[in-house]
Amino acid sequence: MATQVSNSPAATPMMAQYHALKAETEDCLLFYRMGDFFELFFDDAKAAASCLDIALTSRGEHLGEPIPMCGVPIHAAESYLARLIKGGFRVAIAEQIESPAEAKKRGAKSVVNRAIVRVVTAGTLTEEALLDSRAANWLVAVTRVGERYGIAAADISTGRFELGSIPAGALDAELARLGPSEIVSPEPLPSREVTERRSGFDSLAAEARLKLRFEVATLDGFGAFDRPALCAAGGLLAYLDEVARESLTFLRPPVPRSAGDHMMIDAATRESLELTVSSSGSRAGSLLAAVDRTVTGAGARLLAADLGAPLLDRDAIEARLDLVTLFERDSGARELLRRQLKALPDIGRALGRLVAGRGGPRDLGQLRDGLEEARRLQARLALLPDQPSLLGILLPSLTGHGELVDLLSRALVPSPPIDSAQGGYIAEGHDAALDALRAAGGEGRRAIASLEARYRQQTGIAALKIRHNGVLGYHVEVPARNADKLMNVESGFTHRQTLAGVVRFNAPDLHEQALRVGQAGSHALEIEARHLEQLIAETLKRSEPIAAAADALARLDVAAGLAERASEDGWSRPHFAPHNCFEIEGGRHPVVEAAVRAGGGRFVANDCGLSEQERLWLVTGPNMGGKSTFLRQNALIALLAQAGSYVPATSAKMGLVDRLFSRVGASDNLARGRSTFMVEMVETAAIIAQATERSFVILDEVGRGTSTYDGLAIAWAVVEAIHDRNRCRCLFATHYHELTRLAERLDALSLHHVRAREWKGDLVLLHELARGPADRSYGIAVAKLAGLPGPVLARAKSVLAKLEQGRAATGGIAAGLDDLPLFAAAAQEAPPPDPLRAALEAAEPDTMSPREALEMLYRLKTIAKDSH
Repeated sequence: MATQVSNSPAATPMMAQYHALKAETEDCLLFYRMGDFFELFFDDAKAAASCLDIALTSRGEHLGEPIPMCGVPIHAAESYLARLIKGGFRVAIAEQIESPAEAKKRGAKSVVNRAIVRVVTAGTLTEEALLDSRAANWLVAVTRVGERYGIAAADISTGRFELGSIPAGALDAELARLGPSEIVSPEPLPSREVTERRSGFDSLAAEARLKLRFEVATLDGFGAFDRPALCAAGGLLAYLDEVARESLTFLRPPVPRSAGDHMMIDAATRESLELTVSSSGSRAGSLLAAVDRTVTGAGARLLAADLGAPLLDRDAIEARLDLVTLFERDSGARELLRRQLKALPDIGRALGRLVAGRGGPRDLGQLRDGLEEARRLQARLALLPDQPSLLGILLPSLTGHGELVDLLSRALVPSPPIDSAQGGYIAEGHDAALDALRAAGGEGRRAIASLEARYRQQTGIAALKIRHNGVLGYHVEVPARNADKLMNVESGFTHRQTLAGVVRFNAPDLHEQALRVGQAGSHALEIEARHLEQLIAETLKRSEPIAAAADALARLDVAAGLAERASEDGWSRPHFAPHNCFEIEGGRHPVVEAAVRAGGGRFVANDCGLSEQERLWLVTGPNMGGKSTFLRQNALIALLAQAGSYVPATSAKMGLVDRLFSRVGASDNLARGRSTFMVEMVETAAIIAQATERSFVILDEVGRGTSTYDGLAIAWAVVEAIHDRNRCRCLFATHYHELTRLAERLDALSLHHVRAREWKGDLVLLHELARGPADRSYGIAVAKLAGLPGPVLARAKSVLAKLEQGRAATGGIAAGLDDLPLFAAAAQEAPPPDPLRAALEAAEPDTMSPREALEMLYRLKTIAKDSH
């Protein structure tokens, strides 16, 4: 890439100013405005040049050393910012807050005043070019108060603002739901990158700031917020003030959130089920990609939020499903709605940019067009028969904006520009004075055009042209070979500039006309700027109703998109029962089904029937037989149903699931020093500790990655614990056929297997689920499918024959397990911990002082007394 460098930095005064600004934001790269460039110096320049792949140069000296520097042009700053933010940097913007002329009035050597006007961070973006239109951009503040965490989450691009508090054990799942771009906390958080800030996390000050911001005497109208939630809100507001400086960030009234509002899904389960991102790290191949048929960015963001936080309120789920059903049954209404929505601008984010002071004429135009189209949508949808309750709630939000739409329609041109600097966005006829100035400017430009023709005739130079640039303004330009004629003093032209091949001149009458045009243009720009300010102010008075309209349009898009998805593949509406059942007929995995169909194959659907009598299914069968797919598809069906979607099944009936757990396909976490087996054990421990009777758990190959005896022992104990202690709905896939013996001991355990057959020496995988245990593992047959060499397969068969002979003689590795007591009885037989022994083992007498030894003796006496 070419070097991006502007003028060299000034000497000491400028560098003193630079260092003062840098000291304000030491953890940021500093974009220091110099003319038409943002310059970076010292270590900032080195880091930015490496990230942006631009040349690093040096200009001037500071303390006897060359100053490293690089720069980016103002007009392309957004694209460079996007790359720096993606690279993990925070960027402070230091703008010139006065003109060079104003600085000169203060003194001949005065440096132009600059100030940090904004800090750009991953969680505080509003610019269209810096955001993913189909993904939310959450900034989250987290703080611990006692045994609970307060969480404040804001997406300032749309104004969404959530407050709540959760138990310490639910933090991982809640952060996984939000998927924040940036986390602010007064202290480090496990396994999370955090922007550490200590100011603002004060509940009383936060309550006062919230009341002031939303102009209310009490927060009761928004909901009940406890101390941890308010502390987090205070930290969030303080951080937004820090990064936005004088600008206002877009926040709608806070919405209370509770861990009990939605299905809890931890980070490991989200990753295992590939909810929003596939194992390759991309959106393609994820559940979200397979389900998403939305046609707007706002709809895509809302769908991702719905899938990330399935509901626990049956009435709310049914309300969403009723709306999907309306559009699933009426394909004509669905197609018309989707066609209209597709043409809509993203009014939620346009509003966010205007509130933040980074919007322009085009954002006002988008609100005008979007709100007018929303009114038309409301008129059409209001005519639909048998309207569900949710539609009745949404439709009023789409109207009531007529006065604002009329104002913007009269004031703005049909297609306003992004940038207001060049004007031209206020419609003709809106302001008579502005029209007069434009007319004067137009007359001046026509006069200048006639001057060009006159100069050509006067000089005889056919190649003469009148041009304009930001430095010289209007000027006469001729080829160098014709310049001598105009150099003559009596020609009436004044030499201005000589370049390679051309020479530039001025003339008195051109200067007079240019002055007239320039004055008219500058006055017109001032008038347009005043109108823009007034239009934005009028728009922001209606910010909450506009945001509500954006929400309503997004919900309609989600419902129509889910109806479209259901109609594509014959998905069915799920039904809910008051008890803990899970009855699925013809269930499919939406992602795998699409991949199989793309390869020309047919996905084999399977049933699942968990109930109080059979709440734990033990599934055996060969590798590649479809066990993992079966487990995952049922977890996804539960999730989709409670998100308010139809499901990939012939029919589905289930009791609500409060927590969803998946331990399928664990991998190494080398960065944290964990092997695959360790990751598996951590995830399994979390399931046993947290799953309730209303939870849904899928476990695959628990116990692999260690010795056969250890693995079988762990798997055996986990099955018993899930059955006897957690008592949740569970699908447990395993290759340990010895576990099938548990069916004789555990009354709610049912045996199932994926079918396979050998035909003429080859393995045929049927991908069908059947009752009973698998007759054998088919491991060698699968190895043959994988291409293992013939001699190796032959040797494996002979070794297997010997092992099976030994098992027949000894009873195998599970011999004696039938004599074990049941899990509950074994837990009761375990001796209680001895506090006296524990205290003695923890004592270190070699390091104790005499006083500490005496205190330890008294403590031991107290423990001994309390334990009797």
